[in-house]
Amino acid sequence: MAANRKLLAVAVACSAAVIGLAGCGSDEEKDPFEGMSADKIADKAADASKDAGSFKVSGEGKQDGKPLKVEFAIAKSGECKGKADGGAQGTAEFLVTGDTQYMKGDEAFWKDAMGGAQGSRLKDKWVKTPNEKKGFCNADDMFKSSELKGLKREKDAEVDGEKAAVLTKNKSGKKSTFYVATEGKPYFLKVVTTGKEDPGTMYFSDYGKPVVVKAPPANEVMDLKELMTS
Repeated sequence: MAANRKLLAVAVACSAAVIGLAGCGSDEEKDPFEGMSADKIADKAADASKDAGSFKVSGEGKQDGKPLKVEFAIAKSGECKGKADGGAQGTAEFLVTGDTQYMKGDEAFWKDAMGGAQGSRLKDKWVKTPNEKKGFCNADDMFKSSELKGLKREKDAEVDGEKAAVLTKNKSGKKSTFYVATEGKPYFLKVVTTGKEDPGTMYFSDYGKPVVVKAPPANEVMDLKELMTS
């Protein structure tokens, strides 16, 4: 089970920063970050990220050398929901609401997580566990400014037609590239990680838009603690 929790949490690991402070746009298209170091831009982004409320993340990459696609949304309340496609490891949905985390996977997912005997039994069932660390939905963990040090600003680029400042970091054979919107509020638009270990590309969108997270019906839920003792 822990392995699949890690699989689903890859988006959080890839998404180190999302939002900056509000820039002041003008007809002259001035650089909203003029005179600001790359690290300072990242610090401002990390501090402001919590004010965004809700947002969505989607992307793909590799986890332990295996392909992975993820899509999830974080609500203003701090709850979240999403999907993960691990290829041969299976696919799963997850919900985090209140103090409970729910997962619903296909047979391949549960076989990989808990073995063949449980795979068919849990197929298409929601399995609940305590949401102790709240890692999937914790914006404090996602936007750790302490991880955004030693950055360098590169030439500006575009992400899906939106102008963006580009910040990069190289460490131990791993390169991370952060794309920050330079028009309107300077949200992080994309994060790209390259290197031998767990490369990936994540996109961020729908800042401030409502995200509704509801617990599944009780008759569709199984308790992991009870499953482990049965």
